[in-house]
Amino acid sequence: MKKQQSGFTLVELVVVIVILGILAATALPRFINLTNDARKSSVTGLAGGMRSAVGVTQARYFATGDTTATTVTLIGTATAVVVAAGTGIPTAAGIATAMQSTDGFTATITGTNAVYNFSPTAVTNCTVAYEGTTGVVTTTTTGC
Repeated sequence: MKKQQSGFTLVELVVVIVILGILAATALPRFINLTNDARKSSVTGLAGGMRSAVGVTQARYFATGDTTATTVTLIGTATAVVVAAGTGIPTAAGIATAMQSTDGFTATITGTNAVYNFSPTAVTNCTVAYEGTTGVVTTTTTGC
């Protein structure tokens, strides 16, 4: 008696490989563009850090009880944060001190506003803007 062999034919294996190739080709573009997502997340993270820094600075300002002061010393920092008297909101220059680190971003301070641009030169409109009089933080991620 002749024994019947079982297994896959060459045609079946080629068809499976072709199907896997088509699936990989359609899924690959979704995973290639992760750099933009990473930049957007970095900008969003910096914005969240700034909002937290404003809250912590204001809390420390009011906890000291001196609402005429123009500086606040946060615990763990050697440099005082420059704030607006009466509100405790960090100024445009003071937010960088309150944040302690803005690595990867370049700051441009104009009057009471501060704009932090994502540092790579090819990136435009990928910014975090801080309004020094109100403490409002906004992000722009259209160019990330």
